[in-house]
Amino acid sequence: MTRQTLDNIVAERPEPTEGQPQGLCLDKGYDYDEVREIVEEFGFTAHIRARGEEAKAIKEEAGFKARRWVVERTHSWVNRFRRLLVRWEKKPQHYTAFLHLAFSYIAFKQSGLLG
Repeated sequence: MTRQTLDNIVAERPEPTEGQPQGLCLDKGYDYDEVREIVEEFGFTAHIRARGEEAKAIKEEAGFKARRWVVERTHSWVNRFRRLLVRWEKKPQHYTAFLHLAFSYIAFKQSGLLG
């Protein structure tokens, strides 16, 4: 589904050039030659960590921490809100409202305004 996902990007993106290439960060599940070809076809530079590479680096390098992508980190933050993790709301509007509230709290907390 990589091709369909990249075909359906809604946001306008600038044309990639050699001076300013556009990167696409993907996890280990996308570590296939076919995916790399599709990503290159769309003009992105693929940043895909090979399978087992991160685990090997953790064992070999002292103090090495696994790099978490922004989306994974954000999901982790949202999972701290029990009301969102276990969906109690029956109406989608109520769930969406709590989701917005959680993201607002996360944004304010990360900005340093809440201390």
